[in-house]
Amino acid sequence: MVIHRNCYGTILIVWIICLPLVFASFKLIPWPVLSYLLAIIPIFFMGFVLFFFRVPQRERVGEDNVVTSVADGKVVVIEKVYEDEYIKGECIQVSVYMDFFNVHVNFWPIDGQIRYYRYHPGKYMLAYLPKASELNEHTSTGMTTKYGEVFFKQIAGTFARRIVNHAKPDMVVEKADECGIIKFGSRIDIFLPLDAEIKVKIGDYVKACESVIAELKK
Repeated sequence: MVIHRNCYGTILIVWIICLPLVFASFKLIPWPVLSYLLAIIPIFFMGFVLFFFRVPQRERVGEDNVVTSVADGKVVVIEKVYEDEYIKGECIQVSVYMDFFNVHVNFWPIDGQIRYYRYHPGKYMLAYLPKASELNEHTSTGMTTKYGEVFFKQIAGTFARRIVNHAKPDMVVEKADECGIIKFGSRIDIFLPLDAEIKVKIGDYVKACESVIAELKK
């Protein structure tokens, strides 16, 4: 299992907190059954944090006009919106909510070149709330592709206090390569051309790289 390189510090902190609790459970509790029950809780968190920050092996799917999911999670929004930060026009928004048990590593949704990147400090509202897209801490990444402009946001949630994005201006990226990570529950908003053929519906569970979100017109 590969662990994301930007998460070693978080894992170390969790283990530093949990290991003494495990030892204390066995040393200070005279009743074996109770000591084992109490030790299970920190042991669970030690294992869970490794599971949470793992980097899955994913393969790209579809032709080069196919947009795949940036993240694992559940589709919570599909709607026509006016996007005024990068696209500056009407487009289709598809939002994927990542809960506590999803892989939180993110991947580029399509081949292209980075034309815009910005980090926005902000609040830490629940990520699935509509206002979270504008008010929460988030990053914005705009891409030029052969089939039009694609724009997406990594949005922090209540517990997500760090967003990592590897985008740099003029950087050429390939679909299914890692683009960053959001630590703990969060959301991805992706904005696509109006004529994109959406391949998901609200309530669908999607996997980064492997689930097709849309096909762009050739």
